[in-house]
Amino acid sequence: MVSHGCSCCGSVSRADTASIPVASDSSVGGSSPSYQVTGLTCGHCAKSVTQALQALPQVNEVQVDLVAGGVSTVTVTGVVPPEMVRRAIEESGYSVLS
Repeated sequence: MVSHGCSCCGSVSRADTASIPVASDSSVGGSSPSYQVTGLTCGHCAKSVTQALQALPQVNEVQVDLVAGGVSTVTVTGVVPPEMVRRAIEESGYSVLS
């Protein structure tokens, strides 16, 4: 039986969507770059990503604008390299589009 649930609740294979680099948003000074993320379909998904990002050093705040079945926006405030943010999101089971 194949599950088409969300990445955190169901068995979902690794996404085939490639990560597209973000335009250079300077993380110096506590900026708030945003990332377009697929696979976030419920509050539990948003909580999983939020916890993974809050575990990174120098992350002050995480905001998830959840769009179930679509592309959600994750905004991270703090001084953290974008690659670390992308890696944390992808290791949580989601795909970063930008």
